[in-house]
Amino acid sequence: IWDDQGHIVTNYHVVAGYRTARVRLSDQRILEAEVVGASPEHDLAVIRLRKRDKLPPPVSIGSSDDLRVGQRVLAIGNPFGLDHTLTVGVVSALGRSIDTDDGAMEDLIQTDAAINPGNSGGPLLDSSGRVIGVNVAIFSPSGASAGIGFAIPVDTVNRVVPSLVQHGRYARLLLGITMNDEVSRRINQGLNAQGVLVLKVAPGSPAERAGIQGTEVTRGDQLILGDIIQAVNDFPVNKSSDLGSVLERFQLNDVVRVRLLRQGTRPVELEVKLNLQR
Repeated sequence: IWDDQGHIVTNYHVVAGYRTARVRLSDQRILEAEVVGASPEHDLAVIRLRKRDKLPPPVSIGSSDDLRVGQRVLAIGNPFGLDHTLTVGVVSALGRSIDTDDGAMEDLIQTDAAINPGNSGGPLLDSSGRVIGVNVAIFSPSGASAGIGFAIPVDTVNRVVPSLVQHGRYARLLLGITMNDEVSRRINQGLNAQGVLVLKVAPGSPAERAGIQGTEVTRGDQLILGDIIQAVNDFPVNKSSDLGSVLERFQLNDVVRVRLLRQGTRPVELEVKLNLQR
């Protein structure tokens, strides 16, 4: 249970295709719930209990920003129908990426705590009992735990859940630019640079308002190179997915510093006020 309003956080794949759900609490009460929002790309969903009297207290939320490899963690779930199962392990790695049916999931916590079918949507806890992640997947040809499990960092959950509760979907922040990694790679080779080339800037977008420039071709077929974005708030940007991952760290109306190369040679830094994807 995420808050005192009866919202429960789980995985999207657990409730995909459903509008309602039934929840069994630790005291064995079974309550009706409705799906209020989902983000397939994050594999997160929020459901809300219809009756909210005498609920257990919400979970204690920790932080995933200061996790360390080797740190002890605990996973709670319902593997193979065995409810209230607790397994113990450590953080095996951070910043992992896996491919799913809904695209790549990035910046995951890898753990050797046993995670099996039925653990999905359960909490990953630190040794103080605070939630540091939401268990999401295992890597195993057999489908059973093989010592490689993954969890969505709670800092990501904290960013996504409010949007799911308020809007029913995840409202993604954006700059409003068009990029192509292959074009960027070729341009960077010629300039001995790194970053992503801005091909187009959407009218009225945060990028346009900040003065970021796209690539143009003149009537004489002369190519005027657009800006090459190299970092946002000192987080390096080497490909388009890097930019998406960096923007996940911020909130609506945050102002970020974008470091770029103009015309392939001149360093420029601009401030951009972030807005929502339309």
